[in-house]
This record gives sequence, structure tokens and C-alpha cells, in this order.
Amino acid sequence: MSYSPELRLLGHFRLECDTEPVELCRNGQRLLAFVALRRRVSRTVLAGSLWPEVTEERARGSLRTTLWKLPRGEQPLIRCSGDSLVTADTLHVDVHAFTETALGVVQGGGPPLTTQLPHGLLRGEDLLPGWDEEWVLLERERLRQLRLHALDALAEALVREGRPALALEAAWESVRTEPLRESAHRAAVSAHLAEGNLIEAVRHYRSFQRLLREELGVDPSPRFTRMLARHGWRVPDG
Repeated sequence: MSYSPELRLLGHFRLECDTEPVELCRNGQRLLAFVALRRRVSRTVLAGSLWPEVTEERARGSLRTTLWKLPRGEQPLIRCSGDSLVTADTLHVDVHAFTETALGVVQGGGPPLTTQLPHGLLRGEDLLPGWDEEWVLLERERLRQLRLHALDALAEALVREGRPALALEAAWESVRTEPLRESAHRAAVSAHLAEGNLIEAVRHYRSFQRLLREELGVDPSPRFTRMLARHGWRVPDG
């Protein structure tokens, strides 16, 4: 096994070593994905999560068999640490890189943004699409929410930096992902206002207002309407 394996879980499962794909059986994929997402997990939790429909003894047996079938080399993909299993330090996992980028944007502690947007936030690839196990669904939703918060924060940061065109790109990606999310629409309107495009801002607000009324029977929040009021436009009643 190479010293630089890479595991892709966003978009689809793919394990590579020195850019060459490594084939794993289905249970091998599930095991590696679960441990990689958590970095460290007890054998009991792992076996019970991957084989919940059988007895604990049979689940542990399936775990041992699957571990034995994983590719072997100078440094294994998964190593034992007491009663826990841990991914190799050399294993690069795209989910962790994405999480680090997204949290950096949300926390606002990173360096000034460059001329390019963080591509990991814009691609919007789901975690292991087609996998419907509970542990995947929970992690998929966590990553989706993190991405949405990061896109909103990114758009706001770009507006503050005087780069409304890029801010719109981030805001629209958030809108496409979750059309009823008000914070994404506020970010888009904020970018329009930063460019002095009041008409575009009003048009966007009205479009979102119609969508909310049709889908939920409610209006945008007072916070949203005040954004436009500060620029001289009063939201009509009704």
C-alpha cells in the first residue's frame, strides 16, 4: 500500500494510491468510510453500526473478516488502538479537507480571500450519494448544513471586502441548495445593494417573498425588510 492514499467520499466513493484506484468490496468501503469519517471508533460501535441486523457476535465476526480483506502494506489504512480502530495518519480524506475549509470561513479566522472562491464549497457534492444507511444520512445532513453556513458567511465576507460579484456567486450557490433559506437571499440582496443595484435587490426580495408565501404562507423577516428600508425602499403592505 502506498504511503499517500487518498479517500474520496464526496460525490462518490473512491480510494486511490499514487493516483491509481484501489478496489474494495462493499463491506470494505462501508468500513473504511465509517472509520474515516470519525477518525477513531470503537469496535463495538463500528460493528453495531455496520451490521445492526445481526447479533453482536456475528457483527464482530463480520468486522474481523472485512478488516482482514482490506489492502495490506507497510502502513495499513486502518490500525488498531486498544479496542478502537483508527485511520492511518497518511490517509487524506476529502471530507476533512472540506470541513476545515468550511469551518475556517464560518469562524472568519482565515487569511483574506483571494481572487478565487473555495472550490470545495461551490461544488456541492453530497456525501456518498446513494448510500441510505442512518450513519451516512446523519453525516450527510451535517455537512450540508455546514456548507450552507459557510456559503452565507463567505458571501457576507466578500461584500465587506468590496467584491459583490463573487459574493453573489456564493449567495446563489446557497440559494440553489436551499431555496427557502432566508439568510442566503439576504446575502444576495446585500451584494446587489453593495453594487448600488437597488432595482436588482428589490426584484430579488419580491421573488423570495412570493416563494415564501406560496410555500409557507409567511413573509420575509423584519430584518430582511429593514435592509431595503435603509436604502430608501419601503416594502408595500400586503
